[in-house]
Order: sequence, then structure tokens, then C-alpha cells
Amino acid sequence: MKIFLYFIGKPRDKHANAMSEEYIKRSTRFAKCEMREIDPKRFDPWGKHPASMKILLDPAGRAKDSAAFTRLFDQPRDIVFIIGGADGLPEAWKPRADLLLGLSPMTMPHELARVVLAEQVYRALTTLKGHPYPR
Repeated sequence: MKIFLYFIGKPRDKHANAMSEEYIKRSTRFAKCEMREIDPKRFDPWGKHPASMKILLDPAGRAKDSAAFTRLFDQPRDIVFIIGGADGLPEAWKPRADLLLGLSPMTMPHELARVVLAEQVYRALTTLKGHPYPR
């Protein structure tokens, strides 16, 4: 399984970037993980990752606790997460998503959303491997 965390918008806060990068780095012990900035005008997640599960983060998306989030990783497909920028996600993408996921009903900067998502990815992978981190 490969995990891709894509985000729209320039990363500005180096501390938030360092935190999300650290969780992605830790996650690579359990699965191939990468995080990168995308331009939605030049990036087609369905063309680039046709067989992957596409999970788009959206404030109106379905909330999941950590246990339910972990169950998303208990399948063989690659997972693509996409976090919107200041203007959110392209509207045309939302109906095509396998899941619209809400981290919180509160609005947050995409840097903070990346940290929360990257930590939850790490938590899910360690849970599946029986690692003591998620206790």
C-alpha cells in the first residue's frame, strides 16, 4: 500500500511543515508515504492514481474517530488524501471522491490540517502493526 498526501497551496509555516513531514517520515517505516503540493489546474488525481481510494478533506465531510479512520487502511488499495487550499477543493472533484472526510467542523489552515492528517495516518499505521504509539 502507498499513501499520498497532496495539498493545494504554498506551505508557509515552517514549523507546521516540519511537524507534518516528521509524521510522514515516521509512517514510511510501515508503508510508502509521500506528501507534496499540487496545482489543481495541472493535477488530475483520477488520472494519476486510477485504482487508488481518493479521500478529499472537506469541512462538510464525514467525521471519523481514530478507530474508524484506521479501518480505511485495512484494504489493499493505495490511498490518496487531498487537502484544499484557502479556497478549498475544486467543486468538480468532490462528487468523484470515494470519501469526503471532515477533520473538524472548524475551519483551519491547510498547514494545520496536514499535521493532523499526517499524525492520524501515522497513528493508523502503528495501530495496524501493533506498535505502542497509539496507546
